[in-house]
Amino acid sequence: MKLVPRLLFICLLHTPVLLAATGVTSRPYGQCAEGAVLIHTLTNANGLNVSIMDYGATVVSVVTPDRSGKLQDIALGFDDPGAYAAAKLNFGTMGRYINRIGGASLTIDGHTYPLTKNNNSNTMHGGKLGFNRRLWKAEVVSNDPPSIRFSRISRDGEEGFPGNLKASVTFTLTNDNHWRVHYDATTDKPTVVNLSNHTLFNLSGPGNGTILDDVVTVNAGAITPIDTTSVPTGEIRKVDGTPWDLRKPTVLGSRINDLGNQPPGFDINYVLSNYKPGAVSEAGEIYDPGSGRDLQVWTDQPGVQFYTGNLFDGTLVGKGGVKYARYCALSLEAQHFPDSPHHPNFPSTLLRPGQTYQATIEYVFGTRPQ
Repeated sequence: MKLVPRLLFICLLHTPVLLAATGVTSRPYGQCAEGAVLIHTLTNANGLNVSIMDYGATVVSVVTPDRSGKLQDIALGFDDPGAYAAAKLNFGTMGRYINRIGGASLTIDGHTYPLTKNNNSNTMHGGKLGFNRRLWKAEVVSNDPPSIRFSRISRDGEEGFPGNLKASVTFTLTNDNHWRVHYDATTDKPTVVNLSNHTLFNLSGPGNGTILDDVVTVNAGAITPIDTTSVPTGEIRKVDGTPWDLRKPTVLGSRINDLGNQPPGFDINYVLSNYKPGAVSEAGEIYDPGSGRDLQVWTDQPGVQFYTGNLFDGTLVGKGGVKYARYCALSLEAQHFPDSPHHPNFPSTLLRPGQTYQATIEYVFGTRPQ
């Protein structure tokens, strides 16, 4: 398998620049309810860097160049762990189950497990204190390429989920500008697992306008429609002839008001066309004509939640005092389908003792000429 970005940005740096030292560096980053928090920065030979903190195994910044070589942070976030803890919207590593489980309950092998309700009558992103609101243990894997692993044990009964789950997520940044996120988990009781990375991007840089001019491609021929509580109905619906069809490069602003939802915007699970268990394929791509930045998302997961920042309303203040307004960012969250435990026709998220859950997401950063 070969992942090919449109144009690696190092080719565009026409003047000498002083690049930061490669590898992994760590420093204090404040406190959370469980203790001290460190932030860890992965830097590759081209100067691209990604910073992740222990709290929530959360990506705090992603610094990449535009087409002229100017470095800028393109990830939404905050200035300290307390702000992430207080935010109504979610950032970080989502689990045990990203997205929604309808009715806040699971039935496994005839036993029903009530889960925490934190989204009307549903469980969302693992409950009130999901994995993104917990302190993880960090361990440097390698400095060449820079790689770091975060791990934690989710105890039996946490947010209602059965089984002691040992989970880890490893972030690796390569010199060809691939940022790989890999998840592992094991359990001592049958349970469900669906982990993902909830980083929100504005390729122009947060505070530099909306994502409505972005050109987006999602390699999916179907979606999983939702009910009035945003839980999938169980239907897999083809996107042919609908505004949801993003198989060809599409300017977001040309579709955002055609979807019939309020507030207008994308927030739906796409069924990836190229999905094959255990194989990584391209889920989608985002291109920002203004900055020239291009971001591909590859994964071995069957779905991707495409979200366009519809719920931001300008009241949330992020890094550098930037107010996060509607359409300030977007995300392609690789995942198993929401509410899979209640839909036998969806790919299974069941994990049993003796099995290992694994999932991979790979982000490929590049630029395009004007």
